[in-house]
Amino acid sequence: MSSCCEPQPPKDEHNTDDHCASASKRRIDYLLWGSLALCAVFYGAYALGFTGPDWFEHFSHGVFELLNTMWWGVLVGILFVGLLHYVPQQLVVSLLGRGGTVSGIVRATAAGVLLDLCSHGILMVGMKLYQKGTSLGQVMAFLIASPWNSLSLTLIMFALIGVGWTLLFIAVSMVIGVIAGLVFDALVKRRRLQDNPAAESQENAPHTPLKTQLSDLWGTINWHPGAWGGVLSEGLKGSRMVLRWLLFGVLLAAAIRAFVSVEMFQQWFGPSVVGLLLTMVAATIIEVCSEGSTPIAADLMNRARAPGNSFMFLMAGVATDYTEIMVIKDTMKSWKTALFLPLVVLPQVLLVAVIMNLWGGA
Repeated sequence: MSSCCEPQPPKDEHNTDDHCASASKRRIDYLLWGSLALCAVFYGAYALGFTGPDWFEHFSHGVFELLNTMWWGVLVGILFVGLLHYVPQQLVVSLLGRGGTVSGIVRATAAGVLLDLCSHGILMVGMKLYQKGTSLGQVMAFLIASPWNSLSLTLIMFALIGVGWTLLFIAVSMVIGVIAGLVFDALVKRRRLQDNPAAESQENAPHTPLKTQLSDLWGTINWHPGAWGGVLSEGLKGSRMVLRWLLFGVLLAAAIRAFVSVEMFQQWFGPSVVGLLLTMVAATIIEVCSEGSTPIAADLMNRARAPGNSFMFLMAGVATDYTEIMVIKDTMKSWKTALFLPLVVLPQVLLVAVIMNLWGGA
């Protein structure tokens, strides 16, 4: 079956994918298959109406609800990853601009805001963009600005917390994304963090006008419906690293829902320093997609009267969520790079959250 888009990826990139695929075949991914099996068991138990202890019913309901909420974002993310596999690396770099530049960071931030995907789909696409050669700063800006700044969730936020607060949240998150991206690229230039190896290969690549690249790609697209099978296959291969942590996150979030009540959660997260810190901890532990985090953030705004906590919950999850940390570590082969994400982002979010609580309570 021919692929959906051609030309094929550069030889070195293609060989890297093949090497990773062959390595994964030699090892059984117990985290992926174990999490998938448990998710399937508890999802099926709830769907079929099996009953048991209270914790079992709450746990199975949590798995059922989370998977039903996030499946579309994950599916679209897999398709995006599959399509990106066939897009030439030089075209991706041209669209997002050169790494290490302000314009490149701004483009990546805007792309994250405009791409209508949940946080899990965005994470898949972000890691693929990294493999395609975008700079470390661009990837981080893309991830930070993305998860809840989609058109659909913006409309939901309009209804839940109002147009003014929603637009403020979006504007501030974009500023944080740009600042974080510039900081990461500066750390790379100072050799504190490792640069993207794929980006280094683009430095001396011959420049082809963007219009020409798009025209060449358009002319090689195979529109046959059967070609989408190849896109889906490549998307699943490219998303495997994300899916393993995503499914594990679903199990952890379901466990928290089973043993920690919503009332207790809301009681402790008022507009205080302690409340902000507890919100940050909760955002780290509670593994929910952007659709799931939006109602909780709205509750923090409307019931706890804590707009800063609401913003903290939305943004801190991006910077501290263990799924994101582990996926970045696995993709970029660096604990240091992964842990610098919360180190760079959280101080900015905390400062903004404190100002929002003071302003909102005035």
